[in-house]
Amino acid sequence: MKVLVVGSGGREHAIVKKLKESPKVTELLAAPGNAGIAQEARVVPVEVDNLAGLLEIALREKVDLTVVGPELPLTLGIVDYFNEHGLLVFGPNRDAAQIEGSKSFAKEIMKENNIPTAFSETFDNFAAAREYVYQKGVPIVIKADGLAAGKGVYVCQELEEALKALEDIFIKRIFGAAGNRVVIEEYLEGQEVSVLAFTDGETVVPMVPAQDHKRVFNNDQGPNTGGMGAYAPAPIYTPAIAERVQQEILLPTIRGLRSKGITYRGVLYAGLILTREGPKVLEFNARFGDPETQVILPLLKTDLVEIMLAVVEKRLFEVKIEFLPKACATVVLASGGYPGKYETGKVIHGLDRLPPGVVAYHAGTAFNGDDIVTAGGRVLNITAVGDTLKAALALAYEGVKAVSFEGMHYRTDIGQKALKLQ
Repeated sequence: MKVLVVGSGGREHAIVKKLKESPKVTELLAAPGNAGIAQEARVVPVEVDNLAGLLEIALREKVDLTVVGPELPLTLGIVDYFNEHGLLVFGPNRDAAQIEGSKSFAKEIMKENNIPTAFSETFDNFAAAREYVYQKGVPIVIKADGLAAGKGVYVCQELEEALKALEDIFIKRIFGAAGNRVVIEEYLEGQEVSVLAFTDGETVVPMVPAQDHKRVFNNDQGPNTGGMGAYAPAPIYTPAIAERVQQEILLPTIRGLRSKGITYRGVLYAGLILTREGPKVLEFNARFGDPETQVILPLLKTDLVEIMLAVVEKRLFEVKIEFLPKACATVVLASGGYPGKYETGKVIHGLDRLPPGVVAYHAGTAFNGDDIVTAGGRVLNITAVGDTLKAALALAYEGVKAVSFEGMHYRTDIGQKALKLQ
């Protein structure tokens, strides 16, 4: 089989590496890819939002399966577009991808199907939203309704923070059209956990649970990022909680979409918070998480291509999905200044000196001649598998010591809360 992977981040590098393990795969292409992906697959310089360009490649190269990494092409309708031309694509269609593309749509699905989540209201103008914030008080959560690259969520402990968030979204328009509406939610307390599941619209098979670290600095300080590190499985996520999530969240969501005539095929990502009342949904994503994918796929025993084909062909019930009884951890190496302004083009040293068992998934990298240089805010995911979480974390941080670039920043406390639970 010839497989095309759409995307250019650490998630896509992890997908490419896992697909490469399949005996079914004869050739891998990636668009647009990055410096790390280029060492595993043939990269083609087409951006993820250029659907016509991607279709041209898929048809010209006679691609058997396209795997979509990021949310943008999914919400633009790449699956519908490719299907119209007789091509197989792993990922939800445009209607299904609304569950990530519109937070108000996701809330509507949850309300209609009694899926536990934070109480919320949706607003499309600044004055009404501001009045609601004054009325409710803090702490409160404010979210841009549309896609904001993981940066459209404000957890506000002070009234001034909440008002500034509304100004950023409505007045300064820092998220553009994604901020035409906001969802304002009650603040929930508890540990967060990411649960990703394969689904063909009928069968739902959860993967091992992961925990991401969103804040840029140690001890969950500083602004939210796209994720500074992750580990799996999450020890706080017990079998009892998993059963509740399956019955109260994952299955009702898929059924609720189906009741609207939407068959969801691909990965459903539930961002959960474990409250005193039980698990509740913070958000849904319509694809593999980043950086959760980088710690989930290394633990996957079953052939990923087999799973993806079963999802696309609506026969997931036929596949037994298994994971290794081990742990995996990843540490994100970020550019100085991220998630704010940062410089790129910094030469990366030490990738050839990683300890055995450590993998560097490339997130924001490029070639400059023979050098691999930084090309994004999140640059590398230094990842390791171990028999225990403690062993996986220790090995990942050994790998971190081998790598350097000017301005490099990373958190030194990934997984530390989980270790205390064990």
